[in-house]
Amino acid sequence: MLLIENLDVYYGDAIGLKNVSIEVKDHAVTSILGANGAGKSTLLKAISGHQRARSGRILLDGEDLTQLPRYQIAERGVATVPEGRRVFYNLTVEDNLLVGATARRARSGRAERLESIYEMFPRLRERRGQLAGTLSGGEQQMLAIGRAMMLDPEIILLDEPSLGLAPLVTELVFEKIREIAASGTTMLLVEQNAGLALDTADVGYVLEQGEVVLSGGPEELRSSKAVQDAYLGVGE
Repeated sequence: MLLIENLDVYYGDAIGLKNVSIEVKDHAVTSILGANGAGKSTLLKAISGHQRARSGRILLDGEDLTQLPRYQIAERGVATVPEGRRVFYNLTVEDNLLVGATARRARSGRAERLESIYEMFPRLRERRGQLAGTLSGGEQQMLAIGRAMMLDPEIILLDEPSLGLAPLVTELVFEKIREIAASGTTMLLVEQNAGLALDTADVGYVLEQGEVVLSGGPEELRSSKAVQDAYLGVGE
């Protein structure tokens, strides 16, 4: 289980996160909703070690990750699918996937995981020798997800997986995300499309100006007038 306790993150004097506490249960999908600038990506950066917290704790299975360097956080099994995908354009599809398995924890069973990713994403198998920069946006998103899975992760952090994708491609990507979640993989999902995020989630949190203002199950959040007005477009 990932437990965020009273987390404060600052950019200079500007508040990124203020007293944020979130529980991500094992084998569940936790979604983070919020407008641009609410602190969603900051939360993922703090967990992965790309942004340091000023105070508070980030615990994975009881171990404090808050001050660990990024490579040690990855060794604990925290994998990230970053906003904008950030694949290595000049490497082949297969080399991109193998980059995800360079951590010590990921070396055992690497060939088996690679095969399972190709089974889940047949297009990646078809394009395994192709440069990643020549893939479509949807294919690059599949590649970024597959690269994260190559870590043999305890948890996957997904940052805006639908960003820049056409609706049909988005649905295909989320179909695969739900498939991975159904296999028991723990996920923390930041997603601009609130409907998709709640469709996928077991529990959700709403961030506003760096603070948690609402939390609950997906139906509870759907029924909230504040969520409807701000994120679902169904309020009056």
